[in-house]
Amino acid sequence: MKSRPTITDVAARAGVSRQTVSRVINNKDEVSPETRARVLTVIEELGYRPNAIARSMVAGRTCTLGCISPNLTDYTFASMIESAQAEARTRGYFILTGSAPTEADVEPLLEEMLLRRVDGLMVINPHADDRYRYFLPLIGKGMAVVYLKNTPRDEPVSSVRCDNREGGYQATRYLIDLGHAAIVTLVGPYNEEDAFDRLAGYRQALTQAGLDLDPALTASGDWSATSGYQATRRLLEAGRSFSAIFAQNDRMAVGAIRALREAGRRVPDDVSVIGFDDIPLASYFDPPLTTLRQPMEESGQRAVRLLIETIQNPDRPPEQVLTHARLMERASCAPPRS
Repeated sequence: MKSRPTITDVAARAGVSRQTVSRVINNKDEVSPETRARVLTVIEELGYRPNAIARSMVAGRTCTLGCISPNLTDYTFASMIESAQAEARTRGYFILTGSAPTEADVEPLLEEMLLRRVDGLMVINPHADDRYRYFLPLIGKGMAVVYLKNTPRDEPVSSVRCDNREGGYQATRYLIDLGHAAIVTLVGPYNEEDAFDRLAGYRQALTQAGLDLDPALTASGDWSATSGYQATRRLLEAGRSFSAIFAQNDRMAVGAIRALREAGRRVPDDVSVIGFDDIPLASYFDPPLTTLRQPMEESGQRAVRLLIETIQNPDRPPEQVLTHARLMERASCAPPRS
């Protein structure tokens, strides 16, 4: 495999120092027109692409922020990004947003953002896979980075996330207080912090109430309505006995409701269903969905504020912000039938 040309290769062919090549790349004045033209010719001949990370460290501020999200279609992500953009505009900043569905998509997107000299980065779900490792060199060099929806591990960065353990506990406790004892939970992808924490909250509520933690009542999904539908069908076909479902997001909840209806189970008369997020359609489901409202707008706003404050004050200590979900009582939950 042919190695990627380096700044040293450019300097050697052009007969100049690496510092001179760097000055040309960063459009500095202290290079003669003849030397500049020679260096640019060599860059084109070799197909050299400047190291975006290095360039971003020496360039001046552009009042541009980068946002890297797993996708731009998920309502939670989109709402956070929209509110972040509005907040950034009020502070004189512009957000350049891109989606990286897989870990392999992160590096080229990050390179493009850094070539455009973003002043800082807002990263959504950096620990959903190993994508966080692409940001470690930047963090080590002092670039401002803020995580959304994930807790930093060893990285000295600020973060904003919902207290999902508290939310999972609150949803399950609500069902327990209605009188339910056999409660299913439909879990999102186990590699995602949201799913792990909501499951921990579910287990905490059951344990605190003296109820059994039945592994057969935990079913996995991928946040989609289809996965909620399929997981609920599997539970019904296996003959599992339950009177309530805590779906870890609203889309899985609506899939569960469809599966219950197809099986002749009424919601909430036979089975209660509670979701999480409070997407705009939740109040229009049939029945209107009881759910936990995640403060997505607040999360986006606070993430941008933290990022800009860190850009303006690099010595600012990292801050971990927890937001809190709020119960929205509607018509999809009721006490169990005797």
